[in-house]
Amino acid sequence: MTSDTELETEKILVDSLFQKSMEGLKKKAGEERNILRLTGDASSRRYFRVEANKNYVVCLQQPTDEDKDTFLEIQKIFDKEKIRVPRIYDYDLKKGYLLEEDLGNTTLLKHLSTLSSPNEELNAYRKALEEMIKIHSIPKSDYSMSTFASLFFDKEKLMSEVEFTKAQLIEGLFGQSLTKKQEKVLNHAFSEICQALASQSMVVTHRDYHSRNLMVVNQDFVVIDFQDARMGIPQYDLVSLLEDCYYKISRSNKHILKKEYWENFLKEKHFQASFEEYCILYDKMTIQRVYKALGSFAYIYRMRGDIRYLKYIGYAFEKLRDILFRYKGYNDLRMVLSEIYYEY
Repeated sequence: MTSDTELETEKILVDSLFQKSMEGLKKKAGEERNILRLTGDASSRRYFRVEANKNYVVCLQQPTDEDKDTFLEIQKIFDKEKIRVPRIYDYDLKKGYLLEEDLGNTTLLKHLSTLSSPNEELNAYRKALEEMIKIHSIPKSDYSMSTFASLFFDKEKLMSEVEFTKAQLIEGLFGQSLTKKQEKVLNHAFSEICQALASQSMVVTHRDYHSRNLMVVNQDFVVIDFQDARMGIPQYDLVSLLEDCYYKISRSNKHILKKEYWENFLKEKHFQASFEEYCILYDKMTIQRVYKALGSFAYIYRMRGDIRYLKYIGYAFEKLRDILFRYKGYNDLRMVLSEIYYEY
């Protein structure tokens, strides 16, 4: 947690860097400026709103001596591909400083809380789906030298996320050690799931495409937190959006959106043989993705003392258990996870 003294020091740094940016951009910084610390995401980056003649957002991240920054690289690519992303006005990588467009405070999650009908919910998610399809349509061959082109959700990567949850949730938060039998069940089931997912045709994925990483600005949906983009199965982002652990979309709307993604994008790409296969892979992706989310929620609490994400653990686990119930082949996995979870 940041102390009051550290916060004031960071505000002074932000103000100094902001003034320098305004001088370089030949814009007025404003005689009176107000700097507010914003509630951050699950990363280690810190965000500040600078209220001046015009509002801006400053991001402070880990300083680097390298000339290349993944966030800036992908921001340029997404912008070129007509994906709405934050505008970048200035940056100094050696100081870990980025000056960005102020997108306001309305995430998709917050926007959803204001809607009055399932139809409004459906229309909001359709907009989110449109931006996702733009990302998935990026031709990898056009950006063969990009960071995301050489990163894959292969079996090794997917299994590393499984191990992450074991370390952070089961051993870390729950304080439990797996028996040899439990370990064997988890490894066998997740190895099969991850192999099935990793063997599919891949697209450019955002990697964390959910209701907290879409901002609603007027009528636009703006994509943020995309610096971890990599090649993956199309269902990775789709599951992140529709199986979001922060918000429960109506079952009928989820079905409609899954069908529309298939009809409007995946079917014509011939990535997967049938809608039935697509749905099975969707469920396998949900199992892996939600299990990994459980580890993330535990990690954020254990390592950063942030209690906001603890409330999502119960919902995420019940979602995972519900999907496992649909497949007899995963009975052992469901029983082992239930035994661990309900004993905590």
